[in-house]
Amino acid sequence: MLKLGERIVIVDDRFEQNLPLGEYGFVIAYDRNNDSAFDYIIRVPKANRQFYVPASDVELEETLLEMEADRVEREALIDFALATRNEELFKRIMNGNQEPVMEEVNKEVQTREDFIRQVNLKAWI
Repeated sequence: MLKLGERIVIVDDRFEQNLPLGEYGFVIAYDRNNDSAFDYIIRVPKANRQFYVPASDVELEETLLEMEADRVEREALIDFALATRNEELFKRIMNGNQEPVMEEVNKEVQTREDFIRQVNLKAWI
C-alpha cells in the first residue's frame, strides 16, 4: 500500500483512461469504496488533473530507479564478461546469479535390481 504524498510513476493504463504514461504524480487519497476497481486517487501536476487508478497502474519512483540500476549493472557485467572472455561470470549472470548445479554423472550402468532397490528406498522414506 502506497503512503499518501508518495511520488509515483504511471506505468500502465489498464482501464484506458488516457493516463499520461511515464509521468510522475502523487498519491493524494485512497479509494475506500469496496465496489470500486480503483485503489488510489493520484494528482498529476503536468496534466493538472487527478485520476482514479488501480494499484497495478502505478509504481513507486524509487522502485523503478532501483530496477533500472539493476538492469544497467547487469548489462555492464555482461559486457565485462564478454570483453574479458570470462565464461563462468557470463553463465552466472545469464542464469540469474544462481549457484551452478553440479549433477553427479554416474558412468556406470545400473542393473535393474539396483534401480528397483533405489526406487523402493526413496518411496519408503
